[in-house]
Amino acid sequence: MADLTTEFLGIKSPNPFWLASAPPTDKEYNVRRAFEAGWGGVVWKTLGSEGPPVVNVNGPRYGAIYGADRRLLGLNNIELITDRPLQTNLDEITRVKKDYPDRAIIVSIMVPCEEEAWKDILPRVEATGADGIELNFGCPHGMAERGMGSAVGQVPEYITMVTEWCKKYYSKPVIVKLTPNITDIRKPAQAAFKGNADAVSLINTINSITSVDLDLLAPQPTIDGKGTHGGYCGPAVKPIALNMVAEIARDPETHGKPISAIGGITTWRDAAEFMVMGAGNVQVCTAAMTYGFKIVQEMISGLSQWMDEKGYASTSEFIGQGVPNVTDWQYLNLNYITKARIDQDACIKCGRCYAACEDTSHQAISMSADRVFEVQDDECVACNLCVDVCPVENCITMIELQPGEIDKRTQKVVEPEYANWTTHPNNPAAQAAE
Repeated sequence: MADLTTEFLGIKSPNPFWLASAPPTDKEYNVRRAFEAGWGGVVWKTLGSEGPPVVNVNGPRYGAIYGADRRLLGLNNIELITDRPLQTNLDEITRVKKDYPDRAIIVSIMVPCEEEAWKDILPRVEATGADGIELNFGCPHGMAERGMGSAVGQVPEYITMVTEWCKKYYSKPVIVKLTPNITDIRKPAQAAFKGNADAVSLINTINSITSVDLDLLAPQPTIDGKGTHGGYCGPAVKPIALNMVAEIARDPETHGKPISAIGGITTWRDAAEFMVMGAGNVQVCTAAMTYGFKIVQEMISGLSQWMDEKGYASTSEFIGQGVPNVTDWQYLNLNYITKARIDQDACIKCGRCYAACEDTSHQAISMSADRVFEVQDDECVACNLCVDVCPVENCITMIELQPGEIDKRTQKVVEPEYANWTTHPNNPAAQAAE
């Protein structure tokens, strides 16, 4: 059996599945239920200072985006950090860590961008026995207007400065949570490690308005006729998060640095993808809020089974193994040629592939009088659109043409000619070299 035990920054947990800092980790009751359900760790919902009180709205806090089957694809939330007293949270963290010494407990913190504020709260957090802290530099709403959250995370110099303060006044691991609301995610990651952060976590939520009430003419969720931007999360943000994790993992300045991945992780497969792209563990929020804490059991069993099938004895054997396969477009192999193929036995004759290709692509699929669809190799450029729009899984696949075969589109024998875009004659740099 695969061993899912994970060691991240020296912090051991029985599996790599942690709950992210969010409503599910807001109090002792929830966290105990989470640990009983099998979660390997939690990041306690963000604590603030004992300054101006945090007051959440009493109306709707979430907006949603649904798929055609009403499956929840994304949540927009306008909830702030914890509105519970700081000492109450600290007392609860102390009790839970004492009762669950084998589970990871990380404390998320957001206080004003002043050294004294961090100096004050960090010893109190360390006294709880928690395993580490996560600096919330990502929240895009509410707190950012007060100079915290993403207001810090969007300024690399601030990230470095605050991280250095935390490393000065706190002796355990410091994780910096990054905002995706920035042009180049590599810059804040570099800034975090420049400040001696032990790891980064990402992504925090994406600034968004998910929908507008067309009767009230106001964003949803609507509070007394008004709405605001909030933080977007859930399965819909996974592609953005996956790319940002990969960019940090392959950046020469941050390559090999510890990453905790967040963003739309709903299944064991999602988790495995992030870990292959360089994440040492994963944090989950929306999936737990949608399906409950016991969803972790499916994640655990699924990841364990996949690892057994692949021959991985531990998660460390595949973490980061896909990073070398992420490259820039210019280094892709232009000699690699594929064509679409339709399995006629699986085809349900819906015609989606034909409509998509005929109207919007390369007119490479023909339709007979009795609705038999065939790929015309001489026009197929292997764009993959037909595969993506087909409602039947594996009905349309792409096959590779081997060297020596005739590419009907070009009427040429498939032979290696250009190693990649760097040497391709269409590349202006190659033209200049000639």
